[in-house]
Amino acid sequence: MAEKVYRDATAALEGLTQDGMTVMSGGFGLCGIPETLILALRESGAKDLTVISNNAGVDDFGLGLLLQTRQIKKMISSYVGENATFEKQYLSGDLELEFNPQGTLAERIRAGGAGIPAFFTKTGVGTLVAEGKEEREFGGERYIMETGLVADLSIVRAWKGDREGNLVFRKTARNFNPMMATAGKVCVVEVEELVEVGSLDPDHIHTPGIFVDRIIEAEQEKRIEQRTVRERA
Repeated sequence: MAEKVYRDATAALEGLTQDGMTVMSGGFGLCGIPETLILALRESGAKDLTVISNNAGVDDFGLGLLLQTRQIKKMISSYVGENATFEKQYLSGDLELEFNPQGTLAERIRAGGAGIPAFFTKTGVGTLVAEGKEEREFGGERYIMETGLVADLSIVRAWKGDREGNLVFRKTARNFNPMMATAGKVCVVEVEELVEVGSLDPDHIHTPGIFVDRIIEAEQEKRIEQRTVRERA
């Protein structure tokens, strides 16, 4: 079996990046994002990217760094409200956006990973979301068809992983990462802690190593997106 562990993010992405490719990037807000691999993707110089991610990071962190260098041509996203660079590029016509309800986006990714090409949902019926999409009626209710999503490359962040790529996610960082690991033709993972095979309880593994092609151990900055505290008495 081929060795999955690579020395760093640059080595892990070697030979995998190209102009015009589709990339899935996991995480939720700034939690559980593959920040080290995003930096390596920026350094690769790959451009005209289509990026599938719940959000677009912030101006100076996460996917916002790829927007700064204008390497992203299109975003397939749910929430993009924290990024002024995104807003400017979108309103000026420099960035395409395929907007999805959050649950629909999650299911499109899960469906892609499960080999399901399309499904029907009630979410978005009668709204702009439904424009141009096939509509059918089931049980007297209207549904629209959404397609599954598959990427050329998935970049994922996990809490722990072993050398075979078995992964454990922690709390909110579990959002989008596990399903994206299944929906990429190639999946590269960064983990906070790399452990030996057999160290993880099989009942606690969220993503089996069969979905993971390459893995690195990487530190995490752990930024707080919006700090909200209660005033002292």
